[in-house]
Amino acid sequence: MTKTAERRPVAHPPVPPLPAPTPAGRRRRRLADQARAYGFLLGGLLCFALFSWGPAIRAVVISFQRYTPGSPPAWAGTANFTRVLDDPEFADAWRNTLTFTLLALLIGFAVPFVLALVLNELRHAKPFFHVVVYLPVMIPPVVSALLWKWFYDPGAGLANEALRLLHLPTSNWTNGTDTALVSLVLVATWANMGGTVLVYLAALQSIPGELYEAAELDGANLLQRVRHVTIPQTRFVILMLMLLQIIATMQVFTEPFVITGGGPENSTVTVLYLIYKYAFLYNDFGGACALSVMLLVLLGAFSALYLRLTRTEGDT
Repeated sequence: MTKTAERRPVAHPPVPPLPAPTPAGRRRRRLADQARAYGFLLGGLLCFALFSWGPAIRAVVISFQRYTPGSPPAWAGTANFTRVLDDPEFADAWRNTLTFTLLALLIGFAVPFVLALVLNELRHAKPFFHVVVYLPVMIPPVVSALLWKWFYDPGAGLANEALRLLHLPTSNWTNGTDTALVSLVLVATWANMGGTVLVYLAALQSIPGELYEAAELDGANLLQRVRHVTIPQTRFVILMLMLLQIIATMQVFTEPFVITGGGPENSTVTVLYLIYKYAFLYNDFGGACALSVMLLVLLGAFSALYLRLTRTEGDT
């Protein structure tokens, strides 16, 4: 019986190392990566350019023109701004908008934070209550406003019916000059607080439990734990949501348009509603764009503050 020859491994020549990329090669590779990234972003950038940046630039141009449908635009300088500033509704619109924003901060900013604190302490049925709180956000804004319009009806509305059952005095709600704006703030708070509550819940759940345990060992009660632990740990989220709420509430339109129509006695005319009246009721697109530019400058200042604070927090 012959012996099988032992197989020996074949020696391969060593593989030479890859040459180190030159600075020019690294630059070309970086440019190629950036080109691919911007290629993927091209669709979104085109949408922003066509539907956001383009109309915004066009509005700035029209604000300095005498522009009416069916006639060629003519340069008007600052005449549109002067006419808007002299309009008696201008002061009413800005006063109502600022009052609405202040009331929204007092009511609509505190309520979501308290709800988030309560939901964070629940031990059972958390997902159910999360859905219940977020449900108003999923209702279309116009449908929500129509529901509240029926709710506020001074005759057979659900609000006054509930007050009658409790033997309490009824209210004019949106039909009274002193209650209409507050009523709209309640609608906006109910319709938009779901997202804010979920953001607060995420911030609360990121707080280390050891901080609360240490506070309890030091004898801190619930309010003291909220003051000395919860608020300091969520101060950045609170500040960001406050700025975003200011920007959003200063653009309120749906509730005054659907529920009150700007009344009674212009007590709920907001800046955005006045822009709508200039453009679609008065056919004065120059005045509407001039008022839009004023609002743009103010909201741009808040947006710049938001970006500055966000960048500062990211650097720290």
